[in-house]
Amino acid sequence: LASKNGILFKGSNYLDVMTKIDTVVMDKTGTLTKGVFKVQEIKAVGIDEKELLKLTASIESKSTHPIALAIVQHAEDVIKNVSINNIEEISGHGLKGTIDGKEILAGNLKLLKKFNIEYDKTIETIVETIVVVAINNKYAGYITIADEIKEDALQAIKDMHSLNIKTVMLSGDKQTVVDKVAKTLGIDNAYGDLLPENKVEKVQALKNENRTLAFVGDGVNDAPVVALADAGIAMGGLGSDATIETADIVIQNDQPSKIVTAIKIGKITKKIVWQNIILAMGVKVIVLIIGAIGIATLWEAVFADVGVALLAILNAVRIQNNKLN
Repeated sequence: LASKNGILFKGSNYLDVMTKIDTVVMDKTGTLTKGVFKVQEIKAVGIDEKELLKLTASIESKSTHPIALAIVQHAEDVIKNVSINNIEEISGHGLKGTIDGKEILAGNLKLLKKFNIEYDKTIETIVETIVVVAINNKYAGYITIADEIKEDALQAIKDMHSLNIKTVMLSGDKQTVVDKVAKTLGIDNAYGDLLPENKVEKVQALKNENRTLAFVGDGVNDAPVVALADAGIAMGGLGSDATIETADIVIQNDQPSKIVTAIKIGKITKKIVWQNIILAMGVKVIVLIIGAIGIATLWEAVFADVGVALLAILNAVRIQNNKLN
């Protein structure tokens, strides 16, 4: 049934864990949003816009992040024959490198703060995802990026709430972007501007409240949190190899609605298991009783053993035909 719905459980114990989930923690980009970004605006300071785009796209070409890919795709005609050296990825911040002899920083606002680079404070009010750029330790402008929410994300959150499951969103993106997505989807709590270690802290805090939680993510930075959660769920279509390897459950088609499907499959399985246990034990107890008073024959004993096992298998096969509505 899970396979039919594009879900891989890496062990039957995770089917059981999913029946106990009371909190679902989710990453934003690639999990609730499509992770297909498009450049919206380029704002250069003290430099030509085309030059800013060229330098930014050149350094971002060394990253696999969806935001980086969007910038590179937007500027694929202008980044040819560029000398790129000393590339360093600063986790949760962005990239640092040398392009044509210029030291380039490209990432979020935390990156500029880390290197003590002054910038126009008004850009902190921009709602969209923003990539800020510094050239030779001087602020040079920004590029805004837009992402789309997945079609089934809203229904997925509604379905989780109908099951009395608390929803939490953790993201390295700006708090304004995170708040906008959370408000649109109706997510209970949303935290932005998080580094990978901050995500771990948030999940640990929830676990300290004795919550049984699932974490859903797709990026390489999500792997530690996926490992920490009671049930780690990876988006397998766009997800990084590290996250998929670490996860207990993999959603192959990247649909957030499949989180609820996985929970339902766990509950259906648990229901069938208990039906089979009660059936098997009930029949065996009855045969033992009638055997003790001398009524049961060899055929009743055979039925209590092989017959009951066959009935349990046939009952379990019914799971495959469940519509999950």
